Amino acid sequence: MNELDPAHKALAEIEAHERECRLRYEAIEESLERGSKRFDKLENMIWGIYGALIAAVIFPQVLKLVT
Repeated sequence: MNELDPAHKALAEIEAHERECRLRYEAIEESLERGSKRFDKLENMIWGIYGALIAAVIFPQVLKLVT
């Protein structure tokens, strides 16, 4: 069988395609991981805002009780 055999050529193309897909999926996985970290940061910021809003509502009421 020579190197130009259609079956060998097809197999080589499939293997090249699989390598490309593997690299592409690794890049996608890394991108998703970075996005997950950003969402974790945003979630923490939102919880901080909740705390500030609750404090802003409760603090004036506590001051009224003390004075």
